Amino acid sequence: MQHSHAPVDTVSFDWRRRIAFIALALAASTLLYFVVSLVQVWNTGRDDSFLQSRSTVDAIVVLGAAQYDGRPSPQLRARLDHVVRLWNMPVAPTVVVTGGKQTGDRFTEAEVSRDYLVSKGVPVEAIMIESRGASTFQSLETVRDAARANQWQRLVLVSDPYHLKRAQLVAEELGMDAEVSATRDGVVSGSGALRRNVREALGIMVGRITGFRQLESWLQ
Repeated sequence: MQHSHAPVDTVSFDWRRRIAFIALALAASTLLYFVVSLVQVWNTGRDDSFLQSRSTVDAIVVLGAAQYDGRPSPQLRARLDHVVRLWNMPVAPTVVVTGGKQTGDRFTEAEVSRDYLVSKGVPVEAIMIESRGASTFQSLETVRDAARANQWQRLVLVSDPYHLKRAQLVAEELGMDAEVSATRDGVVSGSGALRRNVREALGIMVGRITGFRQLESWLQ
């Protein structure tokens, strides 16, 4: 009795087709994951629901940005101006300023932020400095410790639109209940804003899988 066998070329072709299909499916899934992350970054940065709700929280947390020898950069100043707006509504009795300093700097971002807010009418006794963090994760970790010590239940995070989705996810990883409110007067716009949105989406893709603490350890 004779047995028929599939030609070797046919078997090889079937395996190549399966591998190509799997690769295509993975690429399509990765692209979809990226698009979803990018849309979330974009939408979170343009969500005005916190302002519209006029709800109150225990503290306003402003994430640091560059400062120039005691003067806030335009990006940091825009964030602080937004804090002043929230303070005057008012939405919280306390403002937490964050951010350390680069090598050679005389001032921390948090110190510069405090001084700017005081110059705009925010009482110095209402401002808490958290200057140990050198990154979003580290800054929010120090805020988490302050929240526990002060029994804060709800916070609002202030930063640039492209930055807020990652900050919100980091806060969630740290166990905090955080609203977000984006500045509308930042200096990053046009293609620069698009690049930062794309970069944030890529970071979020990885951070959601590995955890943002692990992601930060890789980036150091």
